[in-house]
Amino acid sequence: MFSRAHILDSLRAAVPVMLGYVGIGIPCGILSAAVGMNALQVFLLSALFYSGAGQFMIPNMYLAGAPAASIVASVSFVNTRQMLYSACFAPDCKHAPKWLSFCFAASVTDETFGISTARFAQGDWSVDRALMLNIFSQTSWALSNVAGVLVGAAINIPLPIAAFAMTSIFICLLVMQKLTAANVIAAVCAMIGVAVCKLVGLTGPAILIGAAFGVVVALIFAQRKGSDAGSPCEEAGGDA
Repeated sequence: MFSRAHILDSLRAAVPVMLGYVGIGIPCGILSAAVGMNALQVFLLSALFYSGAGQFMIPNMYLAGAPAASIVASVSFVNTRQMLYSACFAPDCKHAPKWLSFCFAASVTDETFGISTARFAQGDWSVDRALMLNIFSQTSWALSNVAGVLVGAAINIPLPIAAFAMTSIFICLLVMQKLTAANVIAAVCAMIGVAVCKLVGLTGPAILIGAAFGVVVALIFAQRKGSDAGSPCEEAGGDA
């Protein structure tokens, strides 16, 4: 456990994720600085709250004037998928120490979920290596956010450009979903829900209401049509 070979194996698996986090972590740091957060605050937020989409949502919704309760609810709703990720790894953590399983499950995110799922399926992976993968990736994310704060203080980058990185994340998550009728309906209904909320003046909770509306409509559709959307882990794999 935590041998040199395991550490190097985890680092090799984490490098693509770490490099990718630089490109989206810096814009996230710039946005965080725009709402008054300093480098230390951004680092602690990135280290204690490991959610790229969530960290983009916080400053964006704050700048849009959303109330604190709406921000908390929206971010919490978006991150409910993390519980599903952790549950999918329960069989792989069966023989691992509880503290190790807890630390691993608590730090799984979209990208590392995909890597660990594939490696566990290949049989050449372990919980300690999966945890180190998460740690390497999270470290890159936190440092990239701090770099964004420093860059934002030195260079005046237009906020709309930096804010588009959040939109890009959701576009990537959308196009990587399985092309099923239920998923298409969920996406379309979510967009309609957000648009309607904004038209009637519900700007703050628009994302939360739109997402909930899309999910509910898709579930009703799937139930009535008797469609087999696959196991929870298979559906979650579409987000990785």
